Parts: sequence; structure tokens; C-alpha cells
Amino acid sequence: PLEDIAPHIHRYWKQCKDDKAILHLLNEYHIDKTKYGLGLTRFRQIRESLGLYRTRSQHHNINSIRLALLRLRAQYPKAGAREIVSILFHEENMSVSGNIVTKYFSVFEPELVKERHKNCLRRKRFWAAGVNDIWAVDQHDKRKYKFGSAPHTGIDPFIGFTHWLKIWWTNSNPRLVLSYYLDEVEEQGYGPLVSQSDPGTENFGLANGHTLIRHFHDPSLRGTLQHRWMREKKNVMPEISWSQLRHRFTPGFEDILDIGVNNGWYDPDILLEALVFRWVFIPWLQKKLDSYRERVNNTAKRADRNKVLPHGVPNDMAEHPGDYGVLDFKIKVEQEAIDMVRALYAPPDDEVFQLVPPDFHAIITQMYAEIGQPAVTRESCWNIDLQLLGKFRILDNLYNIPQDMDAEWGFALTMARKEHAKDIELIPNLQPLRRNWT
Repeated sequence: PLEDIAPHIHRYWKQCKDDKAILHLLNEYHIDKTKYGLGLTRFRQIRESLGLYRTRSQHHNINSIRLALLRLRAQYPKAGAREIVSILFHEENMSVSGNIVTKYFSVFEPELVKERHKNCLRRKRFWAAGVNDIWAVDQHDKRKYKFGSAPHTGIDPFIGFTHWLKIWWTNSNPRLVLSYYLDEVEEQGYGPLVSQSDPGTENFGLANGHTLIRHFHDPSLRGTLQHRWMREKKNVMPEISWSQLRHRFTPGFEDILDIGVNNGWYDPDILLEALVFRWVFIPWLQKKLDSYRERVNNTAKRADRNKVLPHGVPNDMAEHPGDYGVLDFKIKVEQEAIDMVRALYAPPDDEVFQLVPPDFHAIITQMYAEIGQPAVTRESCWNIDLQLLGKFRILDNLYNIPQDMDAEWGFALTMARKEHAKDIELIPNLQPLRRNWT
């Protein structure tokens, strides 16, 4: 039935698979061949009935994509031809050939073509045995104190699959970092053999939590640490991910955030300005990062003859590793183990999981309703922020925010500046993993 296979068609379509590849996967994994049969001609009819048309059928030219690219250029000012083709496909549902985009650049953006510089990269070695052998995590601090927004990521380096890409008002709290891992394990139903990170107290919760989960499922591992510490900048894959994010995503959004800083509308050290910014901007930025993560996971990396790792769409390699001739080391995780670790190291009632203090949230939600609950977009974000900030200032001038409430709100800001006083200690007397990757 169409309702059963339509979600899978959409998923494989987003992975840029051709008709024969999608048909093979449907017949192999999603259709009961003892009851149903599906051929290529009928599949193409179904695909088009779902509104999924190939490049030739969409008949795009440099003029038909112009409005979309004018809109996207503000958000992705440094994207090249290959990236633009992917963005048009995933965000605008437009299937456009690389030749059309290249021609568009030569006609409408010749100055940007001239600005391209040769990149000098230093190649580094990285070892992984297969899918879910390692999940490597890392935080990105370069804009943390300027904007009060702190990204964090978790990646399977073997296939380049991004398990999470989160943004919050901190990325150095061990409970928060562990919660990202636990949420992903809970959603997927499995975890890796080994977790990996740079040294640092912010990763102690992850190291303890993953180790306890591994001990829970395999008692023979007790007495060993199941987390690997990577020193001397050897946690390579997350660093590559941050480099790509800075080039492909950050410029368009940093320009928007800079407007508030440069105009004196926002100072992350001023209490009301910081809390209003969190409430308005962080959920919006998270939605944009979710979209970016989905696009990256559904796009094959550029072919590289120097790599021996499998080449394909990360989502597809994660779902069907056997089709690429590689091993999958995932460990199925029981809910009991997740609940135990969460209760021990990342209780949901911890203050770090509050976007803003509860009293502040109640007030600003009411204020947001009073201004008509406008959607947060690139064009409206600062206007919404300033309207809400103005209402708080009027409220403070008329009634004075109570001291106890002001102190509670101020503690939320202190947590972000000084991170968290309640550090997690590593489980003592555990044997570290052997460094067989050197």
C-alpha cells in the first residue's frame, strides 16, 4: 500500500538516490514480495504522484532559481556550487543541475567566484573499525561568550554521520553533555562501543554514563573505562565538522546576531537582554541547525581517493552498513540502563535544562501572546527581541522585579558565565582503554 511505502520513498529521495536504487531498497526492506510487486515504471508514477520530480522534469534555468538564490544567499553567503545544489534540493525542494548553478554564478555572482581562495589543508590520520565503533563529541566555543550561544555535536567518524548538533546557553555542563548522548541512545535504541572526547570536566558525565551503560550490558567490562580521551588535537572528526559549519552555516546567522551586538541591542552580560535573547533566538537557531544536520546526513561527501572509508550518504550507511561491506558495532541499550544513568548524572529537574527560569518563562510567554506571537525569522527576530525587552523594562520601571525573582534570574546568568559548580567526578579506579589507534 502507498501509505506504507511513501515515508520510505521520501526518505530515500532526500538521500538523493536514483529510481533504481530506491526501488531496490523498497523491494529489499519495505515490501512483502510474497504479496506485492513493484516495477520501475509503476514506481516512477508513484514518485511523481508524491510531487517528487527529477532535475529534467523540473526544467530549471538560471532565471527560475534566481529568487530562491537571492533569498538563500543571505543565509549561506559562502556556499559554493555543490553546496547550493544541496541547499536548493533540501530546503527549496528544487532539483537543479550543477551546471545551471555554475552558470548562474558566472552571470549573477562573478565577484564571488573571484573571491574563492585555494585551501591549504593538513591531512591527519584517523582510525575507526566500523559503524558505531566510536561516537566522538566536541563543543564549539568561538562564539560562546560573544553571543551566549554554545553548540555541541556528536559524530560517528567512520561514516561522517552527525548524531546530534545542539545549541544551548552553555556547552560545558557535564549533565547537559551527557543528556545529548542519552537522548540519542534513547531515540535510536543503541549506542557505540566507545565514546570519545577531548579531556575536560565537561565530558566526565559522558565518560561515566557510557561506561555504566556498557557495564550494564556486559559485566565482563567492569573495572574498565569505556571512554577514550583524545589529546593533542586528535579528536579530528568533530573539528572537521566545526570547520564545515563555520564555512557552510555560521556566516549567514552570525551576520544576523552581529546586528544586535553592533547596534547595542544585546549584551550577554546584561541580565534581561541575555534571558530574552535565549528565549527568542536559541529555539530558532536549533531549528536551523536541525535542518542543516538533516541536509548533511542526507548528502554524500565529496569523493576522496585518499580515504579508505566507505563513500555514500551517511543516513544510508548508518541504516544499511552491510550494503557498503562494513561492520556495525552498535550496542542495543535497554531503557532501564538509560533511566539509571539519567537519574544518577543528568536528572531532568536540574537547572541546566531550563532555557530560562520558570517565572521568567511564564512572563515572557504572556508578553509574546500580547504582541501576537509572530513567527521568529531572519527578518523578525530582532524586532521580536526588542519588543519583549521593552515590555520587561516597562514592567521593571512600574513594579520593580522582586529581589528574590531577580536573584533567581541572575543565577541563570551566573551558571552560564562560571559554568556549573556541581562538577561530576570520574568513576575511580577504572582501567583506561588501550591506545591501539596510534
